[in-house]
Amino acid sequence: MVMSITMADNADVTPYEGENIDATWSDLMRDEVGKQMEAYLVVTMKYDVLANWATLDATKKIIMTEYVARQIAVQGILYNMAGYTSRLEAEDMVNVSLFRIRQLEKIVGDQNFITWIKG
Repeated sequence: MVMSITMADNADVTPYEGENIDATWSDLMRDEVGKQMEAYLVVTMKYDVLANWATLDATKKIIMTEYVARQIAVQGILYNMAGYTSRLEAEDMVNVSLFRIRQLEKIVGDQNFITWIKG
């Protein structure tokens, strides 16, 4: 099965999950988390970026894709850390993504970014 959300796909998410992600963390679960993250971006930006996704160029999409992909990966890692070489490895992966997610939230919530997206 392939993910069916708009802003990210398996190729976007996989690098952030790492090779030890639990095999039962399914595309259906990724999709559900992805839908929540896409909705969060729409609300945060106060602009329906999903409805206008096809009109955006690749440069405008990449920040939002990274945000959604990292959020999905964090939830996947937290779903079951047993496959990682240690709990510390899994927690480090989560913390690195959470740090970047906070940086991305500052960008996507900024009015200048939103104006640029609409441009």
